[in-house]
Amino acid sequence: MSTPREVRLHDLLGREVLAANNRRVGLLEEFRAEVKGNACEITGFVIGVAGLYERLGLGVKMIFGKGGGGYLARWDQLDLSDPHRPRLTCSVDELSTV
Repeated sequence: MSTPREVRLHDLLGREVLAANNRRVGLLEEFRAEVKGNACEITGFVIGVAGLYERLGLGVKMIFGKGGGGYLARWDQLDLSDPHRPRLTCSVDELSTV
C-alpha cells in the first residue's frame, strides 16, 4: 500500500493533465528522477508529445521529425492528490517548454 507521499508511476502514465481552469494541458508521458540514497525521487513530469519522444527514444523522433512539443513540470507544480486526475498547481506559462 502506498503512503500519501508515494504514487505508483504506472497509475500516472498517460493521464490527462488539467490546468486550474480545467483546460487540457496534455498527457503525462514521462518522468524525470534522481536517485537519493536508496530511494528514487521524481523531480519532474514531462507533459505532451516531447515526453512520448523521451520514453520511446531518439529514433522515433528522428523518423517522425521534430514536431510536437511539451512541458516540463517540477514536482511541486503538479497536484497528485488524485493520481487519476493530475492537475497543475501553477499556470501553464510557468512551466518550462521541452
